[in-house]
Amino acid sequence: MDPPPLIHFDNDDDDNHNSPPPPPPPRFFDRYFHSSSSSSSSSDDESTSRNGVVPTTSKRLDYMLQFLDRKLSTTSQQNPSLPEFIAKGGGTGIFKLPTRSALHPGRPPSLELRPHPLLETQIGRFLRTITSTDTQLWCATETGLRVWDFKDLYEPGVGEEFQNGDQDTSPFMESSVTSPTMCLVGDSGTGVVWSGHKDGKIRCWNKDCTNSFKDGLSWVAHRGPVLSMLITSYGDLWSASEGGGIKIWAWESIQKSLSLTSQERPMAALLLERSYIDLNNNILTSDVKYLLSDHSRAKVWTATYLSFALWDARTRELLKVFNTDGQIENRVDFSSGQDSSMEYASSKKEKMQGSFGFFQRSRNAIMGAADAVRRVAAKGAFGDDNRRTEAMVLTIDGMIWTGCTSGLLVQWDGNGNRIHEFQYHASAVQCFCTLGRRVWVGYASGIVQIMDLGGNLLGEWVAHSGPVIGMTVGAGYTFTLANHGGIRGWNITSPGPLDSILRSELAGKEFLYTRIENLKILTGTWNVGQGRASHDSLLSWLGSVASDVGIIVVGLQEVEMGAGVLAMSAAKETVGLEGSSVGQWWLDMIGKILDEGSTFERVGSRQLAGLVIAVWVRNNLRAHVGDIDAAAVPCGFGRAIGNKGAVGLRLRVYDRIMCFVNCHFAAHLEAVNRRNADFDHVYRTMTFSRPTNLFNAAAAGSSSAVQMLRSTNGIGAHTAEGMPELSDADMVIFLGDFNYRIDDISYDEARDFISQRCFDWLRERDQLRTEMEAGNVFQGMREAVIMFPPTYKFERNQAGLAGYDSGEKKRIPAWCDRILYRDSRSALVSECSLECPVVSSISRYEACMDVTDSDHKPVRCIFTVDIARVDESIRRQELGEILGSNEKIKYMLEELCKIPETIVSTNSIILQNQDTSILRITNKCGKNEAFFEIICEGESSIKEDGQASDHHPRGSFGYPRWLEVTPAAGIIRPNHIAEVSVHHEEFQTLEEFIDGVPQNLWCEDNRDKEVILVVKVRGSYTIESRNHRVHVRHCVTAKTKRIDPEPKSSRQIQGTVLHRSDIQSLSSYDVVDHLRNLHSP
Repeated sequence: MDPPPLIHFDNDDDDNHNSPPPPPPPRFFDRYFHSSSSSSSSSDDESTSRNGVVPTTSKRLDYMLQFLDRKLSTTSQQNPSLPEFIAKGGGTGIFKLPTRSALHPGRPPSLELRPHPLLETQIGRFLRTITSTDTQLWCATETGLRVWDFKDLYEPGVGEEFQNGDQDTSPFMESSVTSPTMCLVGDSGTGVVWSGHKDGKIRCWNKDCTNSFKDGLSWVAHRGPVLSMLITSYGDLWSASEGGGIKIWAWESIQKSLSLTSQERPMAALLLERSYIDLNNNILTSDVKYLLSDHSRAKVWTATYLSFALWDARTRELLKVFNTDGQIENRVDFSSGQDSSMEYASSKKEKMQGSFGFFQRSRNAIMGAADAVRRVAAKGAFGDDNRRTEAMVLTIDGMIWTGCTSGLLVQWDGNGNRIHEFQYHASAVQCFCTLGRRVWVGYASGIVQIMDLGGNLLGEWVAHSGPVIGMTVGAGYTFTLANHGGIRGWNITSPGPLDSILRSELAGKEFLYTRIENLKILTGTWNVGQGRASHDSLLSWLGSVASDVGIIVVGLQEVEMGAGVLAMSAAKETVGLEGSSVGQWWLDMIGKILDEGSTFERVGSRQLAGLVIAVWVRNNLRAHVGDIDAAAVPCGFGRAIGNKGAVGLRLRVYDRIMCFVNCHFAAHLEAVNRRNADFDHVYRTMTFSRPTNLFNAAAAGSSSAVQMLRSTNGIGAHTAEGMPELSDADMVIFLGDFNYRIDDISYDEARDFISQRCFDWLRERDQLRTEMEAGNVFQGMREAVIMFPPTYKFERNQAGLAGYDSGEKKRIPAWCDRILYRDSRSALVSECSLECPVVSSISRYEACMDVTDSDHKPVRCIFTVDIARVDESIRRQELGEILGSNEKIKYMLEELCKIPETIVSTNSIILQNQDTSILRITNKCGKNEAFFEIICEGESSIKEDGQASDHHPRGSFGYPRWLEVTPAAGIIRPNHIAEVSVHHEEFQTLEEFIDGVPQNLWCEDNRDKEVILVVKVRGSYTIESRNHRVHVRHCVTAKTKRIDPEPKSSRQIQGTVLHRSDIQSLSSYDVVDHLRNLHSP
């Protein structure tokens, strides 16, 4: 039961409290509607809701008709295409086609909440992290926050008219624009969500908002960005920033500010801004990247990349500082065998005072320096980079898991002792989440792993094509956020028996959500021989055939050569630079021919010495093309110089991966093997990179940005181990000056055959065709049968076939300039479908023989391409319908999500000063484990007549400071009992802080108090809980006050209360064992 928010989130200028209530908000966020007038009626909203179903129904009918047309169509009805020659050796090894299907065969079915958006649509709008409340999914962005209601998970997308990467995204709400959001924390106790921002502000948001919303409260918390936040088990808000800065906002201050009205917000913000407690004690000097609240033991973990600090959540005192090896760095007298939640504040203060003397600090500094020298000597100067902590999580059994840049997973106990470590993956750990006995781990490689609490691997799959930077659990799903902005939901039972049923059901409805797109691609290659082309030449080559194509790919060779150019190019490549003024001239000239800016947009280019490749996309197709990655592979002079080699571009077109590679291979007639080796080297080693990945990684707060940039770029991140990135593309087009010649023919014979247009005899002696037939090069690739004269070598500025080289060398004419491709077709499947998503044919393959600006003729090829893609909005609706209507699935979910039957030993407890009571929770189920968590639903003051009044919740359902509950969470095995210590700790004074300085404002509070503890019991796969309420009253006076007139309660109280005389002189480490020996009532 969520209490109402404690703060008014209405607009500041809304002073008329007697005005009628506003009309119901629209179903989607305001910006999805052209009009959001406040005068609209509820009937209009209902009409809008109904109309939202019409387009999706129409889409399904269209897709069904497409499916029937494909089944009924014949080959003769299809567009005419040129005959093709297919190379041998394809379909195996590194040339094996990527596996595609309606549902990814290597992972469970997922809910595409936000399908992978194109990178170009997300610049300045990247998503950073996610969290969930009981009813919503919240996401931090670079411009504010986004919120998804769980009730709208399966609703249709927002539509094609919004070209911002969210066309198929489930309906969401968006906040007003803010500074980039760095972290989020939900507070179910107060009904708000807190966000930390790059400008140092903390903002408070109402989680029940249903429209465009603003922050209800904000203040400047730090001078630098707020890197992490948490709410402790006592309701305090902790925030961390750069340079080890940690500040605390006590619940009492937060409550006071939240209770003010909207007109008093400036006062509320001022009160909070100055009421912090500053923990910057020079113990931590590095950026505090992560905060973790151990609610079970009432502790707080703070973490930099290479060290941890452990704090008491109740007294806010430092307990321990240690490094990633578990070695204490700034030593605090802390017994690893003790549970600090049972220690008294006074004893801790004495220990703290004795620990930080001058000599002790000096000794620790010397030991720390010596240890650093030892680690560097043993592991190298960069050894610590792989040991950096990248993520933390608390599991239900009280263990803390941390993940490192190297992929190492470490388990710690609640006292900061390193218990166990294991590793299943070499990529950097980016995030965790946990539910029941399962721990989910997200990696920079895009892989997700699921483990049990013992660290045993239960399953893994590629969740995204980029690093997984955030995870959270809600609505029966584990939601994963990728750094490219895609969000997927995985059923919390995965991997499990439900996966195969869902996969089968969704695959059976493939025809309902499969959409076939068609486009034409113009590709052109030209060795320009260090010359410059005329406007007419470019118009003849490209402009004359560009009228009906959607994508144009141009590859140039030898735009500039020479030793100086090659040396400069190599130097630029080493520092991450590329391009030249000559290359830019060519791009500008081609852009003018293509009417760049009005008709086409250049989306990417890459230059390596004399090699240039560029892609232009027609404006009406631009919204479906993106994620541009570039690559370069030098093949000359020891595979280091770019006089020979390749440049490539990779992009997503209708969510399918296309790669275009411009090559220039070794020259000379006899260098066939070298040319084959050049192709093999390019195919195996071409690695695409995206410079913006580095920025995106920094936005995600990851220290492994360089690793993400170099080894997990974009789509190539999930290629199988040992497989080239080109192998994972749905379509690959190679173009360029491959330099293959014609064997066993003289110059004069070749001229004669060309003049008679007898190309068949020449093709039989073509080196490239011979090598392809033998399976030695371009394995499995296709080329249209050549019907044009050889394109090399010509005298410049001489038209016609008479222009072939007539100089002293008289080079034999050859088809050096070629265009080859591979699509998704295999021997088994050739029809365009989700299993074979890209099917292409060639409508034109020709040379421009009238162009005379170079010793090579430009070549062009026009592809007609069919692309099968998933309409994620429709498939999301189909998934929702299957989950809601399939009886077998509903039965399995009901069985898996059963909550074990439990009972508690009492529903009321009375505590006096220093009293301890044992609360017993019994799992009556003989088969399943029960998972419990104890929260405080609220605190009340007791009036003179014994009745509770002034009830109010605490932040995140935290405990009052006079109450300790240990453990506050845990696992109960079948037919077993868990014992929980409910202890009163003397804490009757409240100290106020202003600007981090205590003001010694003490106010005695001698009233009796009562809290309602809620024991929330869950099953292994349940987010919902079965609740038991226990009233706990603290009586300041000696007499016992009745809570409930029921006689059973009073008898239970007597049996579970430990009077002060019973505690004797128990120390904190043996109190629990002593309590276990007491008899149950």
